[in-house]
Amino acid sequence: MRIHNLLYIIVFIARFACAQETPVDSTEVAIEYYIIQGDTIPRSAIYLNEVIVFKRLKFDNKEDRRRYLILRRKTRKVFPYAKLAADRLVELNSRLDSIEGKRARKKYTKIIHKYLEGEFSAELKKLTRTEGQILIKLIHRQTGETAFELIKRLRSGWRAFWYNTTASAFDISLKREFDPVNEEEDFLIEDILQRSFQSGILETQPSALDFEFLELSDKWKEKGVE
Repeated sequence: MRIHNLLYIIVFIARFACAQETPVDSTEVAIEYYIIQGDTIPRSAIYLNEVIVFKRLKFDNKEDRRRYLILRRKTRKVFPYAKLAADRLVELNSRLDSIEGKRARKKYTKIIHKYLEGEFSAELKKLTRTEGQILIKLIHRQTGETAFELIKRLRSGWRAFWYNTTASAFDISLKREFDPVNEEEDFLIEDILQRSFQSGILETQPSALDFEFLELSDKWKEKGVE
């Protein structure tokens, strides 16, 4: 199985992985009231989106800077595919719940599979091995589940084992997790995402995982990663 076929299977499964929360209008006006000597006085407050002030990146040498720029290019390239993983699970489950009969549900899944294959196969063929590795981790970031867990839950345990074994030939583990708390590269990926979100290069997408970026920044700064 070629790497692009493997990655297609991953994106197909991940496309239906997690629902997005409804965004909050950042310009919504809240009215607060103060009671002073029996009089009620309204006070308007405008709540704005949180803005992170990023420090300028520092590198010990040109090679470290080069590696970061390569990682940034690859992360920005594959993130849209990982984002698909956060867009459709509720929709898929809702439609499947409305379809009666195992055969009809299986037929519907095959129709969706064929459509997505025609839509994304050519794009996934362009991904390199390292881009595939980043994609696997970002799928976990977006859905809270590894690619292996998604395949196992939505298809079968045997297929999940088979795909993971095949992926190992390309040095890609479908069980790979996104761990910016303990892995420096994963923190740098999260740093790249946050900067890209704020600059508008990538569409903001919260992580399904439990971590705070500002806390991570302080932690890695103490370790000399800036």
